[in-house]
Amino acid sequence: MLTGWRKSVSRFFIIPQRVILSIMGFFAIANAYTMRICLSVAITEMVKKIHTEEPDGEEYCPVIGNGGDEDSGGEFEWSEELQGVILSAFYWGYVITHLPGGLLAEKFGGKYTLSLGIFSTAIFTLITPVTIEWGGSTALIVLRFLEGLGEGTTFPALSALLAQWIPLKERSKLGALVFGGGLVGTILGNSISGVLLHNIDGWHSVFYFFGGLGCLWFVLFVVLCYSNPESHPFISDEEKAYLKEELGTLERDKNLPPTPWRAIFTSGPMLALICAQVGHDWGFFIMVTDLPKYMSDVLKFSIKENGIYSSLPYALMWIVAILTGFLSDWMISRKIFTITAARKWFTGIAAVGPAIFIVAASYAGCDRTLVVILFTIAMGIMGTFYPGMKVNPLDLSPNYAGTLMAITNGIGAITGILAPYVVGVMTPNRSITEWRLVFWIAFIIFVVTTVVYSIWASGDVQPWNTPHLLNKSVEQGDNDDEKAAETEKSKLEQSLKEEKIDRQS
Repeated sequence: MLTGWRKSVSRFFIIPQRVILSIMGFFAIANAYTMRICLSVAITEMVKKIHTEEPDGEEYCPVIGNGGDEDSGGEFEWSEELQGVILSAFYWGYVITHLPGGLLAEKFGGKYTLSLGIFSTAIFTLITPVTIEWGGSTALIVLRFLEGLGEGTTFPALSALLAQWIPLKERSKLGALVFGGGLVGTILGNSISGVLLHNIDGWHSVFYFFGGLGCLWFVLFVVLCYSNPESHPFISDEEKAYLKEELGTLERDKNLPPTPWRAIFTSGPMLALICAQVGHDWGFFIMVTDLPKYMSDVLKFSIKENGIYSSLPYALMWIVAILTGFLSDWMISRKIFTITAARKWFTGIAAVGPAIFIVAASYAGCDRTLVVILFTIAMGIMGTFYPGMKVNPLDLSPNYAGTLMAITNGIGAITGILAPYVVGVMTPNRSITEWRLVFWIAFIIFVVTTVVYSIWASGDVQPWNTPHLLNKSVEQGDNDDEKAAETEKSKLEQSLKEEKIDRQS
């Protein structure tokens, strides 16, 4: 009777469960980003704009309408440096929980590791207004740190989930869909925050709105999604059979030995991936965290215009991410590109293109239309990052995808601590000249890290993905003789080659 009930319920789901998981994963990251960046917009209205003398030799834009009005803003007199500390505090906690989040997701499944992290961030977002009124900037810094702790599990847990649910032939497009949620979250966080701040007195509504959405997502996700196909009560027999054929197993091998840390941290492709992540995140976090401030402080946009124009670059970036996700899968399936070549090319485009256009934007001066166009093109091109290196951890090691994502995203997130603070220190006068230097530094970091990735990156499954096979071959070599060990090694290498061929076809 229970079997019949399960089959009847599974027929209710017209959309495959792996797609439902991908959609909910998309909304998970979207919610995470709205709660992460809404403060970046709100802070422009929370802080009183203090009039300072404009030093000689600096470039400034004239005020148009009420944009950048020196008498506008809120009641808090926070310096640019303090604002940089507040905006970076989130990433202090964000870095800490990446690795634990990945390990927990691999051991116990990604469902609750992901959902509880988002839920805790939603609660902290809801109580942001009362926390600020109670403890001011210090309390806000502590609260943002706690939000980062909750959200740090997001990407590692999602990578563990995707490794259990998404076949290789669908990895680029569904991976781009899921991770593209960060772009949609940035769009909604910027645009909706601007609308709320423009139409509702005070800044509190921003945090209530996005915190409430996060709680709603938590309820839906817990009901609809599961850690792997085998544990899903409503998945159809057809989809389960398909996933078993494509993925080989529907549950992670619980008999795997401890994580091969030494092999991971001495792997050339893994180190190249970390390097590329650092380069991407430096430029991305500058844009996500400080673009609203640039629009407000430098270009003198009003709060409503700020929200709209700050979101445009991410709208194009999301579209590019989805389209190039399909393009990448098509090129790999047609053998136009190997997996490695696809990852390198799309990652390179996502770094060099933005590096050029953000510097060009700084030389566009006060031509607001041209600056918005250049920033939009820059971030649009960055969308190729998602079918590039963002899904690369799943290529290198499906068994340890959560851990790899935790390592790369966690180390990359350190730039989220440094970038806002560095920007605050480098732009005390909020001039175009100061910001131009910020963008040139981002240009150099983009280019150097991309060169490293282009040389050493790989899209092949690494031998340390199955360390128990390696250990077995070594043990047999010790117990028998060197010839037997070489035979086992050859078998292992042949197995990896066959797996590589299967993945490329």
